Amino acid sequence: MRKINTPLDLNKIKSLKAGEELLLSGTIYTARDQAHKRMVEAIKKGTHLPVELKNAVIYYCGPTQRPKGRIIGSCGPTTSSRMDAFTPLLLVKGLKAMIGKGKRSQEVKNAIKKHKGIYFVTYAGCGALLAGYVKKVQTVAYGDIGPEAILKLEVKDFPLIVAIDANGGSIYGKD
Repeated sequence: MRKINTPLDLNKIKSLKAGEELLLSGTIYTARDQAHKRMVEAIKKGTHLPVELKNAVIYYCGPTQRPKGRIIGSCGPTTSSRMDAFTPLLLVKGLKAMIGKGKRSQEVKNAIKKHKGIYFVTYAGCGALLAGYVKKVQTVAYGDIGPEAILKLEVKDFPLIVAIDANGGSIYGKD
């Protein structure tokens, strides 16, 4: 299995193909519906974003409360299509990769291809297992929305599958 590190540059992204399994290490950010909504509102108002989107990886995840003795609670992927309305603009602003579960809209697939981004999926229903790949956690924005806050995660060998590659290849076929 191939290992890659963040930040993800264009050459790295272009080399990845739909269906490829890999292990990701480095910095990723969690963000779900409410964080996406706030980021898009900030972009439209011309205000500063709380995270640098250039070459960033966003994980569609809202971790559960942290159990005693652990650095993070269960942190499995949430349904990616819930972020579809926000994704094209974030790709325009430099976002390079997303991690989640499930299919994406045609608009998002087109934006991924146009902006040479990539969409990964990870194992649904395995949030407790995925928490073991997280080595460090820091809240960086929107702490008032609890599990929907943006967290900065440092991960080591986080398991992924390329679902939609930069050329438009997809594990979901031509739906």
